[in-house]
Amino acid sequence: MAAADHAVLLPERDLYERLQLEIKPRARRVSLRVDVARGCIVLVRPTRCPEALIARFLADKRTWIQKQLVNMPERATLAHGTAVSILGEEHAIRGHDIAKRGVWREGATIFVSGAPEHLPRRLKDWLKVESRTVFTTWARDYAAQLNVRIARVAVRDTKSRWGSCTRDGRLSLSWRLIFAPREVAAYVVAHEVAHLKHMNHSPAFWRVVESLVGNMKAPRAWLRAHGGSLHRYL
Repeated sequence: MAAADHAVLLPERDLYERLQLEIKPRARRVSLRVDVARGCIVLVRPTRCPEALIARFLADKRTWIQKQLVNMPERATLAHGTAVSILGEEHAIRGHDIAKRGVWREGATIFVSGAPEHLPRRLKDWLKVESRTVFTTWARDYAAQLNVRIARVAVRDTKSRWGSCTRDGRLSLSWRLIFAPREVAAYVVAHEVAHLKHMNHSPAFWRVVESLVGNMKAPRAWLRAHGGSLHRYL
């Protein structure tokens, strides 16, 4: 938080040193959200908002902030020698001195060629392609079961939602779902495809999702408890 915004902090500055301020003119109220990618808690406030109101809000949320900071996943870099879970299976990351081969998988090892400083970017690019390939296959399979049409599947690095669907069959999914267990990622894909039957969250919609993946409670609970950790990889 910039020096000009220190007035909104409570005396316990050590607790709020990882608080970042975002002023949003369209915001109707003061709110907090966890930003695992930046390792902070974001305070969202309208343009005009009394400092006293913000101070009271932070005081009321002090316990919640403390809990979120304690439980926040540590940020991690995709680098040689580290491990990453891909759809529930652990993979070791290994740099390779081959200059032009790119990224490839052999069993439970992912090799990344080239200079070490380029490894994180090259691996993330590969994971994005891999996620789009896998999610597209799942989406088309679910669509065939429901007799609906998929126009396109795109992957993005979204922060506020795991997926979206338009009426004309365009799906957008977070590529970071590839770090989640297979059943969790499959649930999100099925959820978005089911919107081609019902563009709402009615009981009929949830029956369609259940027909595709069976148990929905476990993956939904996993996302609530661990979804933030998918953003920890830099």
